[in-house]
Amino acid sequence: MKLTGREKSSLILEGVVTVILLLLLNMAIIVIIQDAIQSNPGVTNGMIKQSLKIGPLQAQIWSYQRILITFLVIIDVWVVWWRLRRRYHLYQMDHIIAELHYIAQGHLDHRIPFRLKGNQQHVITSVNALVDSAVRSMDDERKIEKSKDELITNVSHDLRTPLTSIIGYLGLIEDKQYRSEEDILKYTHTAYEKAKQMKTLVDDLFEYTKVQQHGAPVNIMKIDLNQLIEQLTVSFELEAQHRGIEITSSVIPNPLMIEADPEKLGRVFNNLVSNAFKYGNGASYIRIDARQENDMVVVKVANDGTPIPEKALDHLFERFYRAEASRSRATGGTGLGLAIVKSIVDLHHGSVKVTSNEDETAFIVTLPLKQEIKENNQK
Repeated sequence: MKLTGREKSSLILEGVVTVILLLLLNMAIIVIIQDAIQSNPGVTNGMIKQSLKIGPLQAQIWSYQRILITFLVIIDVWVVWWRLRRRYHLYQMDHIIAELHYIAQGHLDHRIPFRLKGNQQHVITSVNALVDSAVRSMDDERKIEKSKDELITNVSHDLRTPLTSIIGYLGLIEDKQYRSEEDILKYTHTAYEKAKQMKTLVDDLFEYTKVQQHGAPVNIMKIDLNQLIEQLTVSFELEAQHRGIEITSSVIPNPLMIEADPEKLGRVFNNLVSNAFKYGNGASYIRIDARQENDMVVVKVANDGTPIPEKALDHLFERFYRAEASRSRATGGTGLGLAIVKSIVDLHHGSVKVTSNEDETAFIVTLPLKQEIKENNQK
C-alpha cells in the first residue's frame, strides 16, 4: 500500500514531534536522577562502585550516566517505532474504509487491490470474498429472474398455440359451421389431440419443476437395472414395429444392481427412447446398452437416425430448446424431455452427455452404483 504525500508528511511530522518530546522528557529524567544519585553516599564522582573483586583489586563498571542514557535511548526508539507504526496502521484502515465506500457506491467490479500484513490483510481478504459472494448471488438472482421470464414466455407460447386451435375448432361447431357429421368428428378429433398436447406439456412442466426444486425428494432403493431396461424395451416394441425400427437392449453384468429412484430413472430412459423415436428420422435401430465400470454404471441409448447438428449439441438439455429452427410441434415434443433427463440424473449425482455423427447418435448416462442422499431428501 502506497501512502499519499500528505500522509508521508504527517508521518514524518509525527516522528519529529515524538522525538522532540522524548528528548525533553529524557533531559528532565536525567536531571532528576542525577540529583538523586549525587545525594547517595554510595556514589563518588558520578561513578557507581561495584564490590566485584578480581584478586586483590576492586572493579568499577559504567557510570550511571551511560547506563541511564542507554536505557532511555532504547525506550525512545521503541516509543518512536510504536507511534509511527500505530499511525501507519491508522492510515491503512483509512485506505481500507475508502475502498469500502467506493465499493458501496455500486462499483461491485472493484476489489481492494493492495496487500497488508496481519489482521488488516484478513479484513481485506474477507471484504473481497464478501463482494465476490454478493456479486455471484446477484448474478444467480438475475439468471433466475431471466429463467422465470423465459419459462413464462415459452409456456405461454406453447399453451396458446394448441389452445387457439381448440377454441377455433370448437367455435366452428358452436357456430354450426360444418357440413356433415364427418366435419364435426374431424373438428372434435383435432381439438382432442390439441388438448392432449396441452396436457403433455403441463405434465412435463410439472415434472420439470418438481425435479428442479432444491432438495427434491427421491425414493432411493436397490433395483435391477436389467429388469428396468427390459420392461422399457417391451413397452416400446409395438411402436418400434409400427415404425419399422429394431429396439434392443443389453446389460452387463446381469443382474446389474444399482441404488436409484426407479420411477425417476425409468422416466430418464423413457424420455431418451421417446426422443430417439421422435427425432431419429430414418433410424433402423434403437439400442440400450448398460455396463458397469468400477463403481459407476454407463447406459447408452443410441440410434442411427438423422444426426443432430453440431451447434445444437451444447443446448439440447436446455428447457424448451429444439434442434430444428422451427418451433413446430409436429413431433409432439414439449422441449422439456431432455431438461427433465438432466435434472433427474443430477439428482442421482450422475452426468449425461450426447454425441452425434453420420453413423450414430448416442445419449450416454453415467450413474454411481451407490447413492449418498440425506434422509431428509428421501421420501
